[in-house]
Amino acid sequence: MMRCVTALIVGSGLAAAGVSAKEAEVPQVTKCPQSYGTIAVTDGDTQGWTQFGLGSPRELLAVIIAESGCFTAYSPASGQPATYLMSAVAGSKEEIDKTVNTAKGLAAEGLVRSGALGRMGGGAIGALGMLGGLGGKKKTVSAGLRVLSPSTGMTLVSGTGDATSSSITMGGAGGWGWASSMAGGAAQYAGSKDGQMLTGAFVRAYNVVVSQGAVLAAAPKPGPAAGAAGAGPLATVAVDTQLYALPVKGKAVRALRAGTTLTPTGQRDGLFIEAKDSFGTTGWVSVEDLK
Repeated sequence: MMRCVTALIVGSGLAAAGVSAKEAEVPQVTKCPQSYGTIAVTDGDTQGWTQFGLGSPRELLAVIIAESGCFTAYSPASGQPATYLMSAVAGSKEEIDKTVNTAKGLAAEGLVRSGALGRMGGGAIGALGMLGGLGGKKKTVSAGLRVLSPSTGMTLVSGTGDATSSSITMGGAGGWGWASSMAGGAAQYAGSKDGQMLTGAFVRAYNVVVSQGAVLAAAPKPGPAAGAAGAGPLATVAVDTQLYALPVKGKAVRALRAGTTLTPTGQRDGLFIEAKDSFGTTGWVSVEDLK
């Protein structure tokens, strides 16, 4: 009887605060019985975490990945390309909407090519439509994750999540025991309400991604690292730019930050050279953006 009364009081309090039961749930990290492969995390173009004075979520995502066991953190020392590349974004509904809608189209194309779409039906694509926002009477933050093939730059799966200012509490009381051990850049997210909200948004986005594990398992895996024969000396990116799928400024494979080191393959087309990053992703970059 006491348990029922407590639930009634909590539910009434949430309703008065304008918080639904679903919003009030602390998202738990989905766990997998085995790893789908190695994954390297990068920052996407929409870096809404800077609005809250927070750094890159890469270390936070590394903690989430380790907690889940669904992937293994990529080590450049292995000398092999990563199995997957994960791109993280956060920001307003409009920004995340634009990013994820683009990714949905690319993911659908990849699913059709791999034949996985027929096996999974519409569930995988439908799962990509979960969007949140930033702003309004009740502050909400949104985060998005894309998992790409490093060898082709094609989006395999993506997911988004959101959290409100009234629904997230970090620490043991909130059900995130693993968060208490966060250190370094990840600890920033545990130390502020905005960081806690973004953590919840990233956990929800991550859970959508791993719910599409059948697509990841069916995707072609990169082969052993190719030899450097014919490749030129290392090239360093001078300004923030893009690695493009073709030798034109069109479809981008991934964002490149100033200081990123690339290995040219020896191919050149006009002002563009083909190059590979440390994750094994190959694309084209303008020589005007290199040192």
